[in-house]
Amino acid sequence: MQDGHANSRGYDDLKDRYASKEMVELFSIRNRVLWWRKLWVVLAECEKELGLNITDEQIQDMYDNLDKINWDIAAIKENEVHHDVIAHIYAFAMVASKAAPIIHLGATSCYVTDNTDLILMREALRIIAKKLIVVIRNFLGFIDKYKNLPTIAYTHYQEAQPTTVGKRASLWAYDFLIDLMSVVDRINNLPLLGCMGTTGTQASFMKLFNDDYEKVLKLNDLIKQKLEFNSVVPVSGQTYTRKIDAQVLSTLGGIASSASKFANDIRLLMHDHEIEEDFGKAQIGSSAMPYKRNPMYSERICGLSRYLIGLPTNLLFTHASQWLERTLDDSSNRRIVIPQAFMVADAILEVVIKVINNIVVNENVIKQRLLKHMEFVVTENLLIDAVKSGGNRQVLHSAVARMSKDAIERMRMGWQPNLIESIKESGLFNVKEEDWDSLLDPVKYVGCAPQQTEAFIKMASDICDGIIL
Repeated sequence: MQDGHANSRGYDDLKDRYASKEMVELFSIRNRVLWWRKLWVVLAECEKELGLNITDEQIQDMYDNLDKINWDIAAIKENEVHHDVIAHIYAFAMVASKAAPIIHLGATSCYVTDNTDLILMREALRIIAKKLIVVIRNFLGFIDKYKNLPTIAYTHYQEAQPTTVGKRASLWAYDFLIDLMSVVDRINNLPLLGCMGTTGTQASFMKLFNDDYEKVLKLNDLIKQKLEFNSVVPVSGQTYTRKIDAQVLSTLGGIASSASKFANDIRLLMHDHEIEEDFGKAQIGSSAMPYKRNPMYSERICGLSRYLIGLPTNLLFTHASQWLERTLDDSSNRRIVIPQAFMVADAILEVVIKVINNIVVNENVIKQRLLKHMEFVVTENLLIDAVKSGGNRQVLHSAVARMSKDAIERMRMGWQPNLIESIKESGLFNVKEEDWDSLLDPVKYVGCAPQQTEAFIKMASDICDGIIL
């Protein structure tokens, strides 16, 4: 056992290339073992408070030696006993010798391993929540700036009624806002395992406290308070239900789906040059084609997201395969999956923030594409006005559909659609020549998009302002 990880391409890329230092350090082996030791101190303090024969000197000895992790001794012991918790109890007892008789008193290994996992997940969720707030606030600035800029909207990736650039971005931000609320809910409701014993019956603690059930209950309550959790699981086997892990990773998977949706939309818009990622002066888009400006950051988001979206299923299988009060086939899997999931989620948000902060909006391209399509968009308002004036909608709709089909065929031939000219010549719509410019103004076709956007900005800002982590 070493104070670090074995080198590997996959882990090194995740640790050094993608995830933040803060998240990597949170899930480091050193931090994990430090939390094991802190949990042994908390247990001793609570047991002493409830009357067990534990001295202040023993507790202070543990505090004084918390960070003196003798990795070589722990590694030698683990090679001997094939049990990492036993190895670190032994190593801790060597440096905190006065406390040796009472370290881990009454506990099973899951007291330190499971409670540490829950502590680390809560801290990791707080990191994720803070980054989600940054994502959302950065989006809101972009949304506000472009809330009134008309752009062509798409349904089925076919041109539809216009929206605004800001309104479209609010769809992305709302997904992340849902994720933020889910993360905060997980933080507030994540329970501790507490001290539940080898099969979840707390039998060893009933023995320690001479069958005083109230003290056994109080023990978990004290541990919960010292670690600042709101609850302890009401029932468990040796471990807390692995369904909790699956739920936490499902929340992370939700972030990945939001990020991938956003990044895929950027990739589509970059194809038409409406919106682009920032492209550095020295950046190279392709080793073969020097003119290319590939959406490399959005593609990175999609690649990382694809990996993360698959991880919750892994832990659902882990939960489903736990036998009775526990089996050990969860351990090796969870050691890999849970840290990776948080590091990947962290990495995704880092790139999302980078993309949002550097989006380039090509307003002239957006305007040109929108005006090209306005000939088709205007037909809906023409129909509404004509029906209001007593026209037959079915007759008029059929005529416009026929003219639109002809206009599309002209476009396929590379010609101008000339739909407006066809409509004028038909004489079916009573529109004055001087009114056509106004009728073709895209702003008239974005509906409530600016107002919806303003309302969303206020709602999202209020939610972010009200979150205390």
